[in-house]
Amino acid sequence: MNWPGDVFSIVLAVVLGAAIGIEREFSGKAAGLRTNILICLGAAAFTIISKRMAGENDSITRIAAQIVTGVGFLGAGAIIQDRAGVHGLTTAATIWFVASLGTACGAGFYELAVIMTLLAVFVLIGLRQVQRPLRRYVQKHQSEDVSNE
Repeated sequence: MNWPGDVFSIVLAVVLGAAIGIEREFSGKAAGLRTNILICLGAAAFTIISKRMAGENDSITRIAAQIVTGVGFLGAGAIIQDRAGVHGLTTAATIWFVASLGTACGAGFYELAVIMTLLAVFVLIGLRQVQRPLRRYVQKHQSEDVSNE
């Protein structure tokens, strides 16, 4: 293990994954604190492992590509379609995002990971305040359009 770089990478992945997971937990989502931490930590670990295993002719980007694909399956499992519509899209996107966050931590892109986390928390919390009145506006105008037909 590369001390302190790898240790810092995985600890940062846990902290940043927890930041996203706490918001998801407070929102009452199935993919909450522990899930987001484990996804972020796992992606960081796979990235660190791929850096260690890569030889001169090997491409470490192959592991990152497989993380994207593998986590896509987790996200797909979070999406539910029923008569009321489609649910879980934000959870699926969050799962995908947290994997990219872990990959950034594992690759040593710490500043990028922190900025990504801050922006994601803003999107998840801050834009919720914008989304509510926007939904009411859209619903009002959709009902007006239906009555005009």
